[in-house]
Amino acid sequence: MRSDLVRAAELIVSSSRLKELQECSALLRKTRQRAEEIVTHAKRVLTDAEREGDVERIMTCATQYEQARAAYCRVVNAYITLCRRINQERQELLGDCQEQPDGLVSGHA
Repeated sequence: MRSDLVRAAELIVSSSRLKELQECSALLRKTRQRAEEIVTHAKRVLTDAEREGDVERIMTCATQYEQARAAYCRVVNAYITLCRRINQERQELLGDCQEQPDGLVSGHA
């Protein structure tokens, strides 16, 4: 009986952890979308500066564009890492559910 309770508690904790990771993923997805918008805007401003031929502004905009792209890459890498972790934990959780199909974690995976 005790091991069944421990197992049930472990499944509940796993479900909660998975839900937390999914919430983080949603936040990172929004952050990624915003970072993408910033990169697009920075590129547009750089293109305008290049069209106008303003060398000083081109240099400033090019630096800002590269900074925006670097930040975007960091966000995308974090997002991918988190998605992989979610999938890994989901697979572990699903494996646990198959071993003990009592419905404790239904709706959380």
